[in-house]
Amino acid sequence: MAEKRDYYDVLGVSKGATDAEIKKAYRKMALKYHPDKNPDDSSAEAKFKEAAEAYEVLSNQEKRQRYDRFGHAASGPAGGGFGGGGMNMDDIFSQFGDIFGGAFGGSGGFGGGGFSGGRQRYNGGARGSNLRIRVKLTLEEIANGVEKKIKVKKYVAADGVTYKTCQTCGGAGQVAQVTNTILGQMRTASTCPSCNGTGKTIDKKPSGVSDDGLSQKEEVVSINIPAGVQDGMQLKVSGKGNAGRMGGPNGDLIVVIEELEHESLKREGNNLHYDLYISLADAVLGTSVEIPTVGAKARIKLDGGVQSGKILRLRGKGLPSIDSYGRGDILVHVNVWTPQTLNKEQKAFFEQMRENENFAPNPTKDDKSFFDKVKEMFN
Repeated sequence: MAEKRDYYDVLGVSKGATDAEIKKAYRKMALKYHPDKNPDDSSAEAKFKEAAEAYEVLSNQEKRQRYDRFGHAASGPAGGGFGGGGMNMDDIFSQFGDIFGGAFGGSGGFGGGGFSGGRQRYNGGARGSNLRIRVKLTLEEIANGVEKKIKVKKYVAADGVTYKTCQTCGGAGQVAQVTNTILGQMRTASTCPSCNGTGKTIDKKPSGVSDDGLSQKEEVVSINIPAGVQDGMQLKVSGKGNAGRMGGPNGDLIVVIEELEHESLKREGNNLHYDLYISLADAVLGTSVEIPTVGAKARIKLDGGVQSGKILRLRGKGLPSIDSYGRGDILVHVNVWTPQTLNKEQKAFFEQMRENENFAPNPTKDDKSFFDKVKEMFN
């Protein structure tokens, strides 16, 4: 299999290109390699799809950030569903057709009949709209991946509906008009007003069905969510959105991830942070404590004399990377709890210890400063 080209190279833009520059570059490529302009040219069609794939990623801020960080490794199924390797013409025209403006559906000049307008040429009806839902996940579910079954209320093609070819456009989805000019006759095409470009009209439909031949229904959709997703990330379940008009393809179901807060672990990327509070006695004498994780339990041993602010790293106990490259850590922050109330005997003991050399602060080079600890934590 040929190696994927860099998306920026595909569109001919720099990595610092603005959204407007990316959109302009994609429109230029789409116009150049559009199938109507290059009929029966498989090479042009491949470049047309390649440009659409690049634009799909670079025009989305979240996808672009992931691509800049991980490259094409982030475009597989575990990377959130982007990457248009499987995009077909229906996908491209339904998602990006508005970018072409009036160039595809106006005057003729290529292939003897003008541009086709995209989606009318490639399917028999208009594509259905996308649905958008939010799915709440615990850290444990994010760590392991999970299958969720969600009830979705959507529009589906109603039973008993039949269609017939539009009499106005003859199924073409467009109506042509010839205008006489000083340069001769000019042929233009516009969307058919009777069928709105689908090429079909409803012949018969049961009562209670909309004029588009759709009815509302509740459906249970199974969603496989990969491990390592993050709050706000969007996943696409193809074909699970609203049904298309006049037999057109279904829209997609867009799943927005909402991460539930854990009672004791705080997430930072793939790493997890845990605040461990120990007594002054445990700090002096040492102790063994159990640390909460998103998998198997972990126990750590604290040596006597441990200092407040020390950071311990449990490698590989954090969250997996969504691109399947490694796993994060749990960073345990040790906090020595200073007693706030003392009885007479306890107070007398600590008064005696004021002058004891073992209780006097005596940091060494091994006792890192706060800034050193932070620097070490992120390295």
